[in-house]
Amino acid sequence: MKNKKMAVRIMTDTGMMICLLLLMPYSLLSETAHEWIGIAMLILFVVHHILNRKWLASIAKGKYTVFRWIQTVLVIIMLVLMAGSMISGILLSDHIFQMIKINGTYMTARQIHMFCAYWGLMVMSLHLGIHWNMVVAMTGRLFKKASAIRTWIVRSIAAVAAGYGIYAFGKRQIVDYLFLKMHFVFYDYEEGVFPFLIDYLTVMILLAFIGYFGGKVLRKKSLRLSHNG
Repeated sequence: MKNKKMAVRIMTDTGMMICLLLLMPYSLLSETAHEWIGIAMLILFVVHHILNRKWLASIAKGKYTVFRWIQTVLVIIMLVLMAGSMISGILLSDHIFQMIKINGTYMTARQIHMFCAYWGLMVMSLHLGIHWNMVVAMTGRLFKKASAIRTWIVRSIAAVAAGYGIYAFGKRQIVDYLFLKMHFVFYDYEEGVFPFLIDYLTVMILLAFIGYFGGKVLRKKSLRLSHNG
């Protein structure tokens, strides 16, 4: 039973990350596909929080360490970004929600949607990295035997991908989109969708790396403070 629940959690979280990645190319796929993927993302997001309802119920309980504060703040930011992304997405919809239109909101909704999309990429990837130990533990239980070779292969691939992610971060001008220095995403239609997805996947891996090692530092700091206190 526990393995089934873990498998559901892993599939839900994996599905969310896949949806997040597929939402970034927008018109390189199609506008209709973008809207359906957004709906799938929302459903998975709700399921994720239902599966983690015990953690949500314990927010007001217990002592807060530095790590727990960062973890909780990231979750709150994700909720705000998801709400902003979904509301602005509905206002921008030309297909599934085309009947919902508010005059004079298009440009504002577009800027909010871009802001929430790119910061959502950052925050969700960092959140994944912070909880990577849990992901590894849950995934490991799906295999009958541990494998040092499998572990090192995965680590090596992730390290190379994160290294490339530094280059891709600059190449795709992500900082400009994060701070709305550019109000439109420019796509190279001759390049195709796969190079775009690979670049953004490596950026997500890079951010997860930062979250993972940052989480380790925060956990150690929290332990030191609790011992000293």
